[in-house]
Amino acid sequence: MPDNVPNPFGGLDLLSSSVILLDKSFAIRYMNSAAENLLAISSRAVIGCRLESVVECPLAFQEALDNTLTLGWSYTGQSIKLERSDGVILHLNCTVSPSDTQEARLLVELWPIDQQLKATREERLLEQQLANRELIRNLAHEIKNPLGGIRGAAQLLEHELNNPGLREYTQVIIKEADRLQELMKRLLSPHRPMQPGPVNIHEILERVRSLLSAEFPQTLTVIRDYDTSLPELVGDREQLIQAVLNIARNAAQAIKGQSGSVPATGQITLRTRVDRQVTLAKRRYRLALELQVIDNGPGIPDDIREKMFYPLVSGRQGGSGLGLTLAQSFVQQHQGTVECESRPGYTCFTIRMPLITG
Repeated sequence: MPDNVPNPFGGLDLLSSSVILLDKSFAIRYMNSAAENLLAISSRAVIGCRLESVVECPLAFQEALDNTLTLGWSYTGQSIKLERSDGVILHLNCTVSPSDTQEARLLVELWPIDQQLKATREERLLEQQLANRELIRNLAHEIKNPLGGIRGAAQLLEHELNNPGLREYTQVIIKEADRLQELMKRLLSPHRPMQPGPVNIHEILERVRSLLSAEFPQTLTVIRDYDTSLPELVGDREQLIQAVLNIARNAAQAIKGQSGSVPATGQITLRTRVDRQVTLAKRRYRLALELQVIDNGPGIPDDIREKMFYPLVSGRQGGSGLGLTLAQSFVQQHQGTVECESRPGYTCFTIRMPLITG
């Protein structure tokens, strides 16, 4: 299709699924961006080519195309195997539907099975995390008032005690009440309204880097790996600083407390890249920021890996278990996602957020 002719199928580029339109001879008339990524080929190179010359299709799939074309039957297939021209085997779910446009007779829609499983898992985890946060908020409200009464009673008791040695115990009560009140405050704080504005992600990362370097001067090296061509984000600067800092500080604290079997000097890499054709919170974006916080620490324990974003879950002695919860909450308010890959000696948190370009 010439560059100066409007693409009648341009709206299909917004879909997260891979879409291919075929004519009556099964030649490709259109592929959206997701299909280009899935098949690792440019649509310009395959327009006019028959589908079987681009991917090796099983017999059942070819029969489904024939039936849809001749009989008008829609087809839904599960666990279909297609082989790309580079030899990669794709495991897909698909639908084939008749199309009555002048340019195409068949619409083929493909979803990688692992992508569907991932999306379903993310949706389930998000629902569970929202329910957990609401429960924690309700508990925090219920706990906050009695804590004030406990602290006040301990102060009155301290004034009535004649034995100074007993005041040590009232001080324990007062200090622990203060600590719990601060915890309740943090549990209730992440829901303040966003204050969005243009932000440079690298200025945020430099702020995080300076804070880490000041807090862990002897045990930590922070490496910068930035894509300086990234455009500005629209976001809440303070929330983004806190989100990245919470993740990076967790890594630094894990490195500092690690045993002698792993490197004595820890290393954290702050890495930025652009990601293309990304689905975030069920919406497709042409461009997204990919921000990675990578460390060479001991890794996240297996027993908390699946629930590390839940409130009050911590793998560190004395940790509040709120750092990752707040980080995830702030990223989600920016329509983004946080994922983690971890093993001993390597942990990578990946934040993806949409880039809105003019």
